[in-house]
Amino acid sequence: MKRALKLAGLAALFALAAGPALAQEKIKIGVIVTTSGPAAVLGQQARDGFALAIKDLGGKMAGREVEVVNVDDELKPDGAVTKVRGLLERDKVDFVVGPIFSNILQAIHRPVTENKTFLISPNAGPSSYAGKECNPFFYVTSYQNDQVHEILGKVAQDRGYKRVYLLVPNYQAGRDSVAGFRLDYKGEIVDESYTPLNTLDFQPELTKISSLKPDALFTFMPGGMGVNLVKQYKQAGATVPVLSAFTVDESTLPAQQDAAVGMFGGANWAPNLDNPQNKKFVAAYEAAYKSVPGTYAMQAYDAALLIDSAVKAVNGNLSNKEAVAAALKKADFVSLRGSFKFNTNGYPIQDFYLTQVAKRPDGKFQTEIVQKVFENYGDRYAKDCSAK
Repeated sequence: MKRALKLAGLAALFALAAGPALAQEKIKIGVIVTTSGPAAVLGQQARDGFALAIKDLGGKMAGREVEVVNVDDELKPDGAVTKVRGLLERDKVDFVVGPIFSNILQAIHRPVTENKTFLISPNAGPSSYAGKECNPFFYVTSYQNDQVHEILGKVAQDRGYKRVYLLVPNYQAGRDSVAGFRLDYKGEIVDESYTPLNTLDFQPELTKISSLKPDALFTFMPGGMGVNLVKQYKQAGATVPVLSAFTVDESTLPAQQDAAVGMFGGANWAPNLDNPQNKKFVAAYEAAYKSVPGTYAMQAYDAALLIDSAVKAVNGNLSNKEAVAAALKKADFVSLRGSFKFNTNGYPIQDFYLTQVAKRPDGKFQTEIVQKVFENYGDRYAKDCSAK
């Protein structure tokens, strides 16, 4: 009896000693984005935006220190699967944040969610996970891919462009962009070109555009693809109005500069969005990284705030996955973009804007809001999601 009591006492002492140690275990977050190759700047913005948020949070969430493990997916789906498995099995991360590109998301979505680890996308938002394949372990702080392109289809329709040429890369986000543009645009599509991902020479397409003489060009060419397209477009002396998403934004403007001024884009935010939290963020980002933040940085910053809100809601205890999921879905944080909440599918309901490239008095380039096109707008796939 005495031995049993002694053992029980030792167990209790061990539990008391272990409690504080467990409480001090770091929250581990894996960030997997593209930080090499032509699209590197997109991932760098996301990585830096997330890092800035962690710094602004004091490096802690609910009193627990945060450790961030950054990996480069190299825009290679097979390699991304290997690297995300490393985050899950070797690093044992509590959350995975990423990626930038939809083809990478489609590669890592299943390994992460089947591991019952929360996956927060700060950019890629394919239609494939917004409807029937919605998942309680998957949340998006950007948009559903179609939506930013819907803005441009509506603008093209409202401005009376009767003939439009479509130019996009041939992968999921490119196809989603065309689907989004077509939702509100009812005019004639004179032709559509689907180029291989990471195409950098657009002379064949520009020649075709010149011969067809459309009223406008709709394009989605992120990263280095967008840099080359805009430069070649200007060099060709083209004058067709350009409506684009991610072709001209803060990730590409440092390279495009004056060639991009005046071009239109569709977005859920711009650096000049007028609210206190955004002004503070833009100033801090420019001071830290000597560049103007784009949506990639903003959405990654919000991803960190989202995780922080969930960790606080469960008092730092991540063992109850259902409670963490409920806290994530609540999205109890102040977004840099202002209005933001989750739809039933884990994709945001938010405002969307037409933007235009401008040169600032300090010589830097940024996108600026022209008009609000959609307000509190949710994607059209959420109705097919079984989650409530």
